[in-house]
Amino acid sequence: MNKKIAQLLALGAISLPLFLGCETMSQIANTIPNTTAGATSPSTTGAVTQTEAVTGIKQALGNGLSNSINALSIKDGFLGNAAVKILMPAEARQIEKTLRSVGMGSLVDNFITSLNRAAESAVKEAAPVFVNSLSQMTVTDAFSILLGTQQDAATIFFKRTTSATLTSKFSPIVESALGKNNVSSYWTQLTSAYNNLPLTSNKVTTDLNVYVTQKAIDGLFVKVAEEELKIRQNIGGARNTGVLQKVFGWVDRQN
Repeated sequence: MNKKIAQLLALGAISLPLFLGCETMSQIANTIPNTTAGATSPSTTGAVTQTEAVTGIKQALGNGLSNSINALSIKDGFLGNAAVKILMPAEARQIEKTLRSVGMGSLVDNFITSLNRAAESAVKEAAPVFVNSLSQMTVTDAFSILLGTQQDAATIFFKRTTSATLTSKFSPIVESALGKNNVSSYWTQLTSAYNNLPLTSNKVTTDLNVYVTQKAIDGLFVKVAEEELKIRQNIGGARNTGVLQKVFGWVDRQN
């Protein structure tokens, strides 16, 4: 049976091509809508107007989102980042353990590489989804994000407003990437072979496409949260425009 598993994994262990484009990576920076002039914010806001607050948060989030997408959509963007690297599904770890114990670790590594390549291919599709979310952000949303007690308030906002669309965008790309050389098909055969072993008690029923799609989205939000924290704490001079310095300087004073 080990030989059969090895053959299946060998067929499925591939490196998937990336589909990167500078145009996609620049969408957020180029298409974030401008806000129109508004009244000054409540008295507690001092010299910061509603327009400045909305512009500042959109600019900050646009920068963070672009950085996140750029970082994750390149080769090894997922695979080389321990915080977001996609591993074998938890319920399939016994398969991995068994294969590694009989000297087939390289086959498992190659299979894991293919999962991460699929995620890297999909992430660039996040740009227009985030742009649309930013365009719908209200003044109330902006002040809630700026003045909220949670350091990942913006990330939470994007999770709420984009997760469903990201899933629909990512899923066909992941499916296509995993379809290269029939990776998904061989995964099905692999898990079926394992599940049919006489001593197998915990069956593996993972839908690989659903699994990788969700992991890609999870990894993207991990990176977005990191970028949000940089802006809030001005790590590495992340507040690199006058608007960012003014708006987030004001936020610092409120806290």
